Amino acid sequence: MTTIGDMDEDALIALFSPRLPRSDAEILGPGDDAAVLAVDGHLVVSADVLVENRHFRSAWSTGEDVGWRAAMQNIADIDAMGAVATSLEVTLCAPPSTPVDWVLGLADGLREACEPHGVGVVGGDLSGASEIVVAVTVLGETHGTEPITRADAVAGDVLAVSGALGAARAGFEQLERGSRVDEEAIGLFLRPAPRIGAGLEGALHGATAMMDLSDGLVRDAARIARASEVELSIDSSLVPVHDAAVRTARGLGLDVDAALAWALGGGEDHHMLAAFPRTSAVPSTWRVIGEVREGSGLVVDGAPPSVAGWDHFG
Repeated sequence: MTTIGDMDEDALIALFSPRLPRSDAEILGPGDDAAVLAVDGHLVVSADVLVENRHFRSAWSTGEDVGWRAAMQNIADIDAMGAVATSLEVTLCAPPSTPVDWVLGLADGLREACEPHGVGVVGGDLSGASEIVVAVTVLGETHGTEPITRADAVAGDVLAVSGALGAARAGFEQLERGSRVDEEAIGLFLRPAPRIGAGLEGALHGATAMMDLSDGLVRDAARIARASEVELSIDSSLVPVHDAAVRTARGLGLDVDAALAWALGGGEDHHMLAAFPRTSAVPSTWRVIGEVREGSGLVVDGAPPSVAGWDHFG
């Protein structure tokens, strides 16, 4: 087995660079001191990081899985602004013992996630480290429209989500317990599959506030409430729970309410949560789950939520 410690940096770059996707916005891509991109409208930028044994485990995830997740969660952040992702900058820190095949798999996963959306990898960096860390900066453009933030929801708006929730957490629960009862859920944990373009769809339908659900519905909804200085009220009976989460709960011998808890607090589905000025404005592919009221904070079924969502420092 060849490891990255057996190669120098230039040789490793030459090996994996041809596997990376290219961006339609690219004027000058990998290989120079910086990339040069064409931008239409406002430039939208976000960043995320995946740390081994914190955000992924090598016992569960292949290099392809990590590349896919690194790309998809960042593309979703741009979509949540009502913008279109164009390019990624990817930095890999890894121990010298990391197999070269793992790095090539990372590049393949990035390509598989990015190419359907016209997103490319335009640069990045490599470094040695005691554990694998994949850091991504994503760039996008608005095509002349205004970005949708978390801060403009108003009382009277309705809340809606762009997809069924809880599958990613259901997959995690199976892997954590060492019990594989539903492969779809495991697949959606390892390789999230948000409907990219749903955020732009929400923006075009007049969304007043929006964000990507990465840390769980309740935690992320509370962020919109705080930024907009309003109260968000969620009716749990309206929250769409993914079928794979329901099957997982049953397969693990849990009450079906466990699937709802995963939908409320699980995170990593990367669907969109948005406020709309009226029910008729909500896209037909979305589901209304509550409303925006005068006040502050978040309530679920009229009370503070009983689940907390993902805490990066918890």
